[in-house]
Amino acid sequence: MAKPWPVTLREDTPSGTVVLRPLRRRDATDWSRLRAENAAWLERWEATSPGANRYIASTFGEYVRSLSAQARAGTSLPFGVELDGALVGQLTVASITWGSMCSASIGYWVSQSVAGRGVIPTGVAMATDYAFFLGLHRIEINIRPENKPSLRVVEKLGLRDEGVRERFLHIQGQWRDHRTFAVTREEVPEGLLARWQRTREAL
Repeated sequence: MAKPWPVTLREDTPSGTVVLRPLRRRDATDWSRLRAENAAWLERWEATSPGANRYIASTFGEYVRSLSAQARAGTSLPFGVELDGALVGQLTVASITWGSMCSASIGYWVSQSVAGRGVIPTGVAMATDYAFFLGLHRIEINIRPENKPSLRVVEKLGLRDEGVRERFLHIQGQWRDHRTFAVTREEVPEGLLARWQRTREAL
């Protein structure tokens, strides 16, 4: 098998070509513009740290180097999300655990301008299939109960609802409840992307 990182995943959809690929230092301008334009759209769902010792990269270049180091160490797969060649968001397969668990979680954000067009469901499906290809067994996504756009993503993909985790993640200065959705390899023997393609055609 080829080394797991770096990797680029691509899928043609009715909304355009969706690509997952590593972030690059030259993405700094586009990434910063996206974050600024979508601040109000994203910040209520952004994770925060309850302590004062959290490391924060001082430059975008340092941020990219940190992500690359995590990917090379096998603890995450940090992707930039493109639609028709334009950066529109970010998706990370995080908390990768091997051994008896073989599990990971997926988190993402996307520009409000392309929300609802199937970009993130496609990205999640591609990333999940790639994680399963690498040998992981279970993928989960944790979503605040109030986050209707993200709940729509897992609904479209048909992920299993595992219930509420109380005070699960620190968001905007408080510990917040999250609903956990998951999928295992046995549930999608043909792949999550193939299942999403069938669902998308029926919508």
